[in-house]
Amino acid sequence: MIVTLTANPAIDLNFTADRLVFDDRAYLLSRSQAPGGRGINASQVLQSFGVPTLAIAFSGGKAGDRFEEFLRRRGLALEAVRIKEDIRTNYSITDQQGLTVKLDERGPSVSVEEIGRLEEAVIRRLPEASWLLLCGSLPPGAPRDFYRRLVDKARQAGVKTLLDTDGEPLQEGLEAGPTVVAPNHREAERLLNRGLITRAHLREAVTRIQAMGAESVVMSLGSRGAIAGHDQTVTEVAPPQIDALCPIGAGDSLNAAFVWARTQGSDFVDAVRWGVAAGTATASLPGLNYATLKQTKRIYPKVEVRPAA
Repeated sequence: MIVTLTANPAIDLNFTADRLVFDDRAYLLSRSQAPGGRGINASQVLQSFGVPTLAIAFSGGKAGDRFEEFLRRRGLALEAVRIKEDIRTNYSITDQQGLTVKLDERGPSVSVEEIGRLEEAVIRRLPEASWLLLCGSLPPGAPRDFYRRLVDKARQAGVKTLLDTDGEPLQEGLEAGPTVVAPNHREAERLLNRGLITRAHLREAVTRIQAMGAESVVMSLGSRGAIAGHDQTVTEVAPPQIDALCPIGAGDSLNAAFVWARTQGSDFVDAVRWGVAAGTATASLPGLNYATLKQTKRIYPKVEVRPAA
């Protein structure tokens, strides 16, 4: 089983507009709401790929009730750790050209006791897990070394880990040596405190992040695919050109498909290729939808793999 952790889940309110421009009116064409959070998104992709998955997440208040009900309707296995405060609401607006604006709340303040119960829920499931995906931001009140502690516990249990977060939790988590760390371009820039503009910058960034503790690195680059480091080799993985309708969730799809491929016996580079195919397929879909395995398989042969020269 693949376990995902979402410590700061959300209700995602998603709007589609005709266009996003400064100093002019835009019209909303549609709106929807869905359960959100990087781990939740990854579990939904894994479920659609036919992989046993369990999502562990905080849930609280009336927003948490709606969050849990959404996931029940989708048939996703969820272990909800209840907290006193409402979980957050995140907002996104995507126009018909694929331009997206995201506004995320920071999330509820959590207590030491609530964090302890979330940690216990994860540790209790490790004997059943092959992978643990630690995804997204931490809510206010959570210790910045929370992910580092869980990476340590997973290693002791023989469970592989993928770390996908930002800021201090990313820095701390790297020190524990996760199996894979999966920052996006902007998260890597913040981690290294420098702009990553050229291909040489990106290659160097992957090498530096590996040196900080990660066994492997998969850095997502949006429409440019990913650059990945493993066993002293850096590889570029480039998707075909598509008309991106909604990029939200593409990075989560990449992570989920990468882990799925590893469980199916793919080597590291081929797993990144599957991940880029899934992320690209997700970005090509309207609204907040995630690629299926069938849709991913259509993209996969068109994804190029080349050494990062």
